[in-house]
Amino acid sequence: MNDRTFPAIVAVLLGTVIVLAVLVPVVAASYRRRGRFGLRELAVAVAVPVYGLAVMTYTLLPLPEVDAAFCAARSSADGLQLRPFQFVADIARIAGRQEATGVRAWLANSAVQQIVLNVVLFVPLGWLLRGPGRRSTGTAVLAGFGLSLLVETTQYTGNWFLFPCSYRVADVDDLIANTAGALLGALLVALLRPRSDEVIDPGRPAPVTAGRRLLGALCDVLAVAVGGTVLGALVGGLSLAAGMRSPFPGWYAPISELASFWLPLLVFLLVPLFGAGGTIGQRTVRLRPASPDGGVPACGVRLLRVLLGTGGVILLTGPSGSLGVLGFLWSVASLVGLFRTAGHTGLAGRITGLVMIDSRVADRPAAAARPVPNPENRRT
Repeated sequence: MNDRTFPAIVAVLLGTVIVLAVLVPVVAASYRRRGRFGLRELAVAVAVPVYGLAVMTYTLLPLPEVDAAFCAARSSADGLQLRPFQFVADIARIAGRQEATGVRAWLANSAVQQIVLNVVLFVPLGWLLRGPGRRSTGTAVLAGFGLSLLVETTQYTGNWFLFPCSYRVADVDDLIANTAGALLGALLVALLRPRSDEVIDPGRPAPVTAGRRLLGALCDVLAVAVGGTVLGALVGGLSLAAGMRSPFPGWYAPISELASFWLPLLVFLLVPLFGAGGTIGQRTVRLRPASPDGGVPACGVRLLRVLLGTGGVILLTGPSGSLGVLGFLWSVASLVGLFRTAGHTGLAGRITGLVMIDSRVADRPAAAARPVPNPENRRT
């Protein structure tokens, strides 16, 4: 693993963790603001944390051994470069020492690589702000300048004085290249994908599709997993703060399991008993179980449906792992049933006699609260 690939790997791995940790509120916010969460919204949700971490890791990593000897060997010129367009002279100086000519020489020129990388690194920022963010080109350019200035200042101050001296060069040419990259990203949006004037009513019911049901199930699993991780980390942190060290007392394991699994699962099972029903994931994608006439089912039926659905899968694949195989088989059967049943009610819906409808029809009369017609189920 070299110095170039390491920051990319860090950005992708940590970005994935962040996406999974915040996906439930992101999906909920998207459904309430836009009435949907599709591939475009998913791409933005993934791009934002990964890109932010990429900028941070590429500008700060790898961290060297910064000691008194390292700082003594650095001059002021090693930490700050204030001459605009110094990269032009650097390109010419390096080219004068190269044996290759033409395109090969340009591609191998480290000064060319540096300036191109600094431009490309900020193109996504301009695209995100001008495209999905629907901000003006001027706002994108100012944001690129501001972020680049923050990065260069961080480098010049040794990560805000966490290190005794700077270990990278704060370069005005980087500021120029980064700002140009943000401008280029904003212009690419205007050239390649003009802004759409389509307005989608977030309060308008939408068909119940298999993808929407799967997204809701994923949000269910993530809600329990993230909640359990936070509570488990809290128990562990409090134990360490209290001076506990390994080996921990015998009561620690059951308390940790209670906080990291059983308590989040209990909350998950209780949520559908309130209001019009629906698990955390179903509420996130604005769905709810209903009786065939669109009415709100009884609490017992709602609880049974959860236990036959995602709740049962989570319970069977719990921390003991003894019923993991059964949980896996039931999850596969549920997945197949979700695609094969009418209206994508799934096996739990077929067994309990409930349908799945868009929750935005909850306040309408029963006759109007029937499932929204699904184009996937129409016959030609």
